[in-house]
This record gives sequence, structure tokens and C-alpha cells, in this order.
Amino acid sequence: MSAVLDRRGFIAASLAGAGALAFEARISLADTPGAVPLNAFIRIAADNKVIIGSKNPEIGQGIRTMLPMLIAEELDLSWDQVVIEPTLANDKIYGVQSAGGSNSTPNNWLPMRQVGAAARAMILSAAAREWGVEAASLTTATGKVSHGPSGRSAPYAAFARGAASEPAPDLAKVALKDPSRFTIIGRSKINVDTVAITQGKPLFGIDVDMPGLLHGAIIKAPAHGATIASHDPAAALGRKGVIAVVPVNSNSVAPNKFDTLVVVADSWWTAKNAREAVKVTWDDAEQAGFSTEAYDKGAAAAFAAGPQIAHAKNGDVAKALAGAAKTITADYSYPFLAHGTLEPQNCTGRWVDGKLEIWAPSQAPNNGRNDTAAMLGIKGEDITIHQTRIGGGFGRRLINDYMVMVAQVAKAMPGRPVKILFDRTDDLRHDYYRPAGWHRFTAGLDAKGDLIAFKDHFVSFGKDGKPIRAAEMSPFEFPVNVLADSEIGITYLPTNLATGWLRAPTSNAISFVYQSFMDEIAQAAGIDLPELMRRTLGAPRDLPVVPGRPVLNSGRARAVIDGVCKMANWQGGKLAPGPKGEKRGRGFGFYFSHRGYFAEVVDVTITDGTNVRVDKVWACGDIGSQIINPINARHQVQGAVNEGLGQGMVEQKIEQVKGVVQAESFGDFPLIRIEQAPREIAVQFLKTDYPPTGLGEPSLPPVIPALANAIFATTGQRLRQLPLKLA
Repeated sequence: MSAVLDRRGFIAASLAGAGALAFEARISLADTPGAVPLNAFIRIAADNKVIIGSKNPEIGQGIRTMLPMLIAEELDLSWDQVVIEPTLANDKIYGVQSAGGSNSTPNNWLPMRQVGAAARAMILSAAAREWGVEAASLTTATGKVSHGPSGRSAPYAAFARGAASEPAPDLAKVALKDPSRFTIIGRSKINVDTVAITQGKPLFGIDVDMPGLLHGAIIKAPAHGATIASHDPAAALGRKGVIAVVPVNSNSVAPNKFDTLVVVADSWWTAKNAREAVKVTWDDAEQAGFSTEAYDKGAAAAFAAGPQIAHAKNGDVAKALAGAAKTITADYSYPFLAHGTLEPQNCTGRWVDGKLEIWAPSQAPNNGRNDTAAMLGIKGEDITIHQTRIGGGFGRRLINDYMVMVAQVAKAMPGRPVKILFDRTDDLRHDYYRPAGWHRFTAGLDAKGDLIAFKDHFVSFGKDGKPIRAAEMSPFEFPVNVLADSEIGITYLPTNLATGWLRAPTSNAISFVYQSFMDEIAQAAGIDLPELMRRTLGAPRDLPVVPGRPVLNSGRARAVIDGVCKMANWQGGKLAPGPKGEKRGRGFGFYFSHRGYFAEVVDVTITDGTNVRVDKVWACGDIGSQIINPINARHQVQGAVNEGLGQGMVEQKIEQVKGVVQAESFGDFPLIRIEQAPREIAVQFLKTDYPPTGLGEPSLPPVIPALANAIFATTGQRLRQLPLKLA
């Protein structure tokens, strides 16, 4: 095992307690002299450094820094005395541990502060007992306890052992700081891993190394969903360094089937090259009929036939459209997308005496534990999961196929650690893709130009009348949820592709089609999109989104719309030509998702008739009452904007022929490059009296329609299909 992983693994283990409640955990520190655990998250060292366990997966969103900030704030520490280490994955001790849905902030905003506040209360009790004074007469600051009347002061370390023996307070009753007293929350903190990343130090799952490590390269059927009919590994096993060829189930096919072979060797290069020597026949007859061309024909046929399912129906939209002063109709579509993580999928496992140890770059490690335990027929508590840093997730690593596969290989190689690694082609061709979709819209305006009727026929993928994963759509999509006469009908097509959530799932696509079509409605009404949004949103009130989920407040929506228009000095989409007669224009987009409100404006320049250059983006967001780490918040918005622009303008699409995905590398599925990114992304947050929420996703969706609307304002071409491409 590498030195880094030795240290990380040890500290993570020492942070993990045996108790069911994190705060009650008491941990032996035999190998860390002088450090005292107060609970599963906090240890105090003899030099008054405070080690804080960060429990959630780090995928570049900054959570490894942000969660300890919440604990450190209530524990009244100075930030320079904080040492951050990742915990093991163990939801029985640490609660929910996942990176998805922008849920980490709303889920942890209070609990992590309570953990820190409770530890502070224990230190005060210990100090009061030792000094023979009332706890209420003591104060804390920068990791020290002070007693004003006597002038005494001592670091937390002086009371750590006494505090550890104090009864744990009730977390629900522990006093929390007033936000006006925050000294860490709301102050920019550099990411804890930044220095190590810039120095190329091993932090990621792909970096895991240890003595005796074996390497596995995968063989999968070209066509998704195919299983192994037969295989002959003899020629591969005859190569020097090749140790085994193991059939595994990636958890995507029936329990008694295998859909993957893992070639195990003493190096990954040997394993990779040995794949060509394995003879495999696949049971793939059912997959050959699926293709991008067939999907497009299926969508066209669905539009001609009408929706299969009435998804939302308000009033009588047919009658309203018949009586409208003006109607607008348009078709929109978007393709399947891969996640394109720079660090391809990988996982390391070791099976010893019936127990499994895993090093996993997973966004949902405890779900992976459950899947792995079920596949191996063992108990979840017999699996230890180390959380490595993740080199890009975007939802791909919510699916733990790599964890399930390495577990089967490790069990076949008892006592030997083994790492499986996808190459780039493996990763792009065997992703869990964002589903494609098609929309046929019709809208009606009254004589005043107000939107009075709206209809959408949505075509995507599903089975037995239900959407497959990530093909879901809300029946309360705006403006359907505010109009008396509106409806959404759905038709589901079959596919053999495995699907999954992509950053801002469903919203990344729905925002493009809805806000682009709303821009068309605004044009027909003779106004701009921000004004149409204000009119249609109406007075401030809560609007339904999905039962059981946060509502859309029209007042908050209008505030970010007004905010971004002020930031960008919005006066419509027309801009003066640039140098040499270059065409310039701007577009607007709004979207509410994952509890966050964002409105964005994009400025573009069109050169040589068809080349689109994004000059600047303005983003105005409302994610509640507190920005916990301002520098990280700004960077998250800027990263989301760049990712959204990539989906819109750099030819990202997954195409399929006879059941087989065609992309092999980033040449076929490009990511946005530095020279294509906007020169400036201005970010502003509006603080409101709502609990803080996450930022990983809500700022992405509106930038795609804002880009499309900017291109229309500049050229007059309405692009209704992603990726956007001028004729």
C-alpha cells in the first residue's frame, strides 16, 4: 500500500467508531499518542491541532473542505489549526455519504454544525470541572478556553481527555452560533487538496498502489446488454504476466449471466494487450436493432401517432389553442450524452478471509456496498470502503458497476489486491448515458400577447409505460404548472443502452428545450424572454414542482431574473457589431432545479458565418441564506457554466449503430477546451431567508438555452437540436 493510502486509511479507521451514532463513538488511538477523539468526526492532538473527518465523496465540488468548515465554525477553531482527513464510507456511523443531487449542503448544514457545537460544549464542561468554575463563565475562541474573571486561558488540548469522558449532549438541543458571529463560514477557504493536486500527488482512485497489486482490464460486448455465450481464455493465459481471465456480472444483467471478462495480469498494460487473445462469443442478437437512426424514426412516428401517456393535463388546452390569437409550434431534440470523466472508471479490492476491502472513487459508496454484498452473498459489514478523491463524476459514479466487478475478481484472487481500470474507449462505450429526448411544443397567445395555453409531446425512453433511469420528467414543468390550460403527453421508446443521471439530471436537457421555446413565444409576443418570464410567473407565491419536493417560489425566480438583467445591463438580445463586422448578440435563460434559482445571460460573437465564440456569461443565483465557502461557490458556478456550454457547442453526442456506441475517445466526444471557454463568467448570489442549498447542479441548466437564444438573437437562426450548429 502506498504511504499516502496508509496514512489516510489509518486515520479514517481511527475516526470511525463502533457506535451507531457518530457522536457517541469512542475510538482507540493506540497508534496516535496524544490525540483524543471526541466523536467520530473530531480528534484533538497534543499540539492543539484538530483533525476533522470529512465524510462525503470529493468529486471536485469542494465538499471535503466545506463540511469541516461547518464543524470548525461551531467548535470555535482557527482554520489554520484544522487538519482534514476523509472518513471511511460507513453510513451507520456518518449518515448519508453521497455526492449527488446537490444534497450535501441541505443534508449537512445543521448536523455538521451540531457535531462541532456539541464537542465545544464537552470541552467547556471539562474546563469548568477542572478549574472549578461555571461553564457559563467560560468563553472560547481560536481553539482556546478562557475564563475572564481569573484571566486563565488554555488550549483545547489541555481539556481533551476530560472532554472525551463528558456525556455527549443532545445534538438537537445544543446551542448554535448566530450567523453574525461566524468567523469561518462565509470566508473563502482554499480546497484542502489543492496543493497536493498541483504537485501531482496520489489522491485519486486511479493512483492506488500497494505491494503485490494485480491489474485487470475489461472485455465487454460491443453491443450494450449482451452477455457471454462462450469464451476461451487459453491464448491469453499463455502470455507472460497474465494470471487469470475472470467472468463477472456488472450488475446490469440477470444474476446468472456474465457480461464482462476481466483479464488479470501483473501490469495493466499486459492485461490490456492480452484482451485481444481472448476468444469470446456474445449473446447479442436482441441488441443489433437499436441505433440512433432508428430512435429518430421512432420519435417521428410517435409525433405522428400522438402521446401514449397523459402525463399532465390542466383545463382544455385544445379549446384554448383554438381560441388563441396566435399559436406557435416547434420541435426540439437532444442526444444521448456520456459523462466523459477525465479519470476513467476504476476500483481496487482485496479479499482476505471472507472479508473485502475496497478503495473506491464512488459518488455513492454505501450503495456500492449494498450492491457488492448482494452480488457476493456476504454481509455489508464485511466490506470496508476507503473513499478516494474522484477525478470527475457528473453522476457516472453514482452507478457502482466497477465496485461490483472488482469485488468478484478480488474474491477469485484471495489475498491479492487487484485494480480494474477502464481505458477511454471502455469508458465512453460502456457508460450509463443521459437519455436522448424529443419535444413537440405548441403554445397559444391571447390578443395582449399573454401566454394562455401550452402543450408538449415528450418522447424519450422507457419500458412498460414508465421512464428508464434519467428519462423522467416533472408533470409540473414551468409554465405547465402556472397555466389553466396546459398538458404534457409522453411516448416511451425502447433502447438497449444503460442510462444514468448526468449533472443536473433531466434539467440539463429540459431547460434547453423549454427556455428556448419560451424565447420563441416571447418573440411572437413582441417582448423579450425576461419580460415573458415575469408576466408568466406572476405575483410572488409558491408553485408546485413535484409532490414532496421543494416548491418553486415565483418571487425568488423573478429576483434572479431581475438580478442578472441588472448585472448584464440587459436591453434585449441585440448588440452592436464587433470589429471587422463580426456579429454579436446575447441570450437569456432561467431555470429552477435542486432547490436553486439561476438566471444567466450569454454574450456571443459569430465569426466566419458559423463559428460561435462565447465572450461573457453573467450568472445570478439564489441558493438561500448563506454562501459557506465563497471562492468554491463561485468556482462551482463557473465550472457548471463551462460544462453546460460544452453540451451546447462542442459536438457532444453519443451515436449508436446496430446496438454499438461509436465514440472511442475525446476526439469523438469532445470536452470544451480552454480557448472555447468564455473569457469571463461573472457570478452574483442573492441571499434570502431560506436554508442554504447545494450548488453542484442548479447553475448548469440555464446556460444552454441562454447560448441558443444568443445565437438566434445574433443570426436569426433558431437552433432546436443539441449540439447547436449553425448552417
